[in-house]
This record gives sequence, C-alpha cells and structure tokens, in this order.
Amino acid sequence: MTTLLEKPAAAANGDRSARALVDAVFRAREISIAGALVLLVLGTWLTNPRFLDDQGIKDLLLNASILVLLAAGQSVVVVTRNIDLSVGSVVGLSAFACGKFVAGTGHGVLVVMLLGIAIGIVCGLVSGALVSFGRVPALVVTLGMLYIIQGVDYWWAQGDQIGAADVPDPILHLGSGSVLGVPYLPLITLVLLAATAYYLRGYRSGRELYAIGSNPEAARLAGIPIRRRILGAYAFSGAVAGFAGTLWLARFGTVVADNAHGWELTVVSAVVVGGVAITGGTGTVWGAALGALLLTTIGSALVVLKVDAFWQGAITGALLLAAISVDRIVNLRMTAALRKRSARHGNGA
Repeated sequence: MTTLLEKPAAAANGDRSARALVDAVFRAREISIAGALVLLVLGTWLTNPRFLDDQGIKDLLLNASILVLLAAGQSVVVVTRNIDLSVGSVVGLSAFACGKFVAGTGHGVLVVMLLGIAIGIVCGLVSGALVSFGRVPALVVTLGMLYIIQGVDYWWAQGDQIGAADVPDPILHLGSGSVLGVPYLPLITLVLLAATAYYLRGYRSGRELYAIGSNPEAARLAGIPIRRRILGAYAFSGAVAGFAGTLWLARFGTVVADNAHGWELTVVSAVVVGGVAITGGTGTVWGAALGALLLTTIGSALVVLKVDAFWQGAITGALLLAAISVDRIVNLRMTAALRKRSARHGNGA
C-alpha cells in the first residue's frame, strides 16, 4: 500500500521539478537578454550622452512599440510550433486601408482601430484555417499569404500614398501624444503585453497552446481542441498585426503600399532571440518583447555610432543563429537531465 502511494507522489514531484528546471532556464535566458540590452544602452550612452536624453528615450520607446506588439502576437503562434510570416504584410495592408478610410474625414480613433483589427483577424483566420483544418505547413501558408496581401496592397494603392495632412488630428495625436511624458504607444504596448502574458499563464486555453507546441500528439490524446486553438492563435496574431497597422498610421501619418515590408523576418528574429523556442512549447511574451527591444536598440545605437546600416542586418542574423543554437543545446541538455531524473524516480519507486 505504501509503495502504491509513493509512486504517484514521486511522479508528481518529478513533474514539478521538471517544470521548475524549464522555467529556471528560460528565466535565465530572459535575464541575460535584459543584461545585454542594459550593456548596449550604457555603452552607447558613454559614447554619445545624447542617446539617453529625453528625446532619445522617447525615440527608443516609440521605435520599439510596434515591433514589440508584433512579437507578442507572433509568440502566441510560435509556442504552438507554427509560424506567421504574413504579419508585416498585414501591417502594411491595415495601415493603407485605414489611411484610405480616414483620409479627409472626421472618423475617430476607435473606429479606425476596429477596422484595422478586423482586417487583421480576417487575414489571420484564413491562414489559421489552412494550417489547422487544411493541414498545410504553416511556412507555406503564411509565405503565400505574404505575397497575396502584398499583391492586393500594390494593386489597390497603384503607387498612391496617404499623407499626414489627410489624417484626422486625433489619430495623429495617438502616435505623437503622451501622458506624464510617456508616449501613448509604449503604454498601449505594455497593456497588451501584460494581458497576453496573463492569458497564456492564467487561462487553461492559454496553457493548452504550450501543450500543443510541446507535444501535439499528447495534447490530442488529452482532449485539447488543437485545430481550434491554432486557429485562435493565428486570429490573435492577425488582430495584433492589424492593430499595429493603425498605430503605424498614427505614428508616421504617411503610409504607402509597402509599409513594414520585410518586418516578418525581424519579428521572428525578435521572438526567437527573446527565448521563444521555434520548435514550440516554451518562452514568454516578455522574452519576445525584450528580444524586439534589443533589436530596435541595436538599430538605434548603430545610427548614433554612425555605423553602416548593413551591420544591423548582419547582427540580427548572427543573433538569430546564436539563439537557435542555444535553444537546441539547452533542449538537448534539458531532455537528458529530465530523463536521468525520471530514471532516478523510477528506480527509487
């Protein structure tokens, strides 16, 4: 009788210790990214003190806000062992569509936001349906969506652009205004980050996304609605990208057909550098946000230090390769450690 009781207890303790080990590894990863970010900022500031004056700090926050938003949406997809390469195109389409909608009118901020989110949700649902129900590889689907959306955007724009003079002042104020000296965009981004992080950890459906990414077959056997969850993840990523398009319009005022062109790879890089494993199942939106902030800060620092912009792409690529290599090494070592721990518990039982 005692033996029967000890086996479940040992297994439970093993599961808890395994989860604690995984959480500790990825907390350390996020702390290391934050440390690298601090060192980068301090080093650039010592070289050019104006880097951290009031305007410099505002520029850093504003430059990072939209990328951080997109990284949060991408994280929800990546933890399910999928990817969304269409987010940059969705931003461009949403920004141009919202610009066309408000040009020369008095439409309010809320209406524009809802329009951008609706456009993003439609794009996300199309991709999500093909991936989850059509079982088409995510890379193929979202790459195809990227080109389709870009084609539609270019056909619609016909070389036209929306100027800041055509955009209502309340919308432009959203991109340039602040409260207590803090711009609106970083505050909006922080709220969305906190809400997404809380959902992923605080709700069963959020935790199920991690389960799907960790082991899809086990998730299926556990009764998790995999297709519905993946569809929801893509819809959320699309909604965030559409919302980011409205913020792009508010931030820059002038929009053209190829806004955010090429951002999809930067977003994926930010997510992976931030500790969200490309193989799914691990990582947080806070880590993805740190990765996005690190990449944008590198870009700003290179401008301040008058370094050729070519090196930003080279550094981003190097960080991406390093992050993927670290993920692979960490996963192999954690798997070996968990197997040894399971073996010890099994022998001890």
